[in-house]
Order: sequence, then C-alpha cells, then structure tokens
Amino acid sequence: MVEEALRLVSTLICPNCGRAATLQMPEDSCLIRYDCPCCGATLKPRAGDCCVFCSFGDVPCPPVQQSRACCGGQGAKNAR
Repeated sequence: MVEEALRLVSTLICPNCGRAATLQMPEDSCLIRYDCPCCGATLKPRAGDCCVFCSFGDVPCPPVQQSRACCGGQGAKNAR
C-alpha cells in the first residue's frame, strides 16, 4: 500500500471578499483563526471542522489528511 504524500500548502478563500491566500500549514497543529489581509474578516472554523484549512482551504489540515485527531479532537471525519 502506497501512502499519499502529505500536502502542507493550502489556499484559503475568504468567504467575505473572495481573496485567496496560499499558506504553509503546520504539520502538528491547527489554525483556528485567520484574519483576511484584504477585508479584515476573521475566519474561524465552521461547525464540525477543526480549523480554517478544513473550512476554507482547498486542502484539509495535515492531521485530517493523516486520518488522526487534531487539535479540536475532530479527527478525520471531516476529511475531503
């Protein structure tokens, strides 16, 4: 069985203004708040998601990619 490579970059899309920001994700923690540099909106995880990458990114956070619990204890149930 071949493991898929861990993706450590995700592009967040601000739901308020649509600005895209490509960010490096931490491998062992979650980002639970992100302030949009364009409109100033504060992004927080949607209900059921552990972090802003899982809610607004094109790639879920590394803990979810690895099917393990992350900071919020949500685990992989929200993996894409």
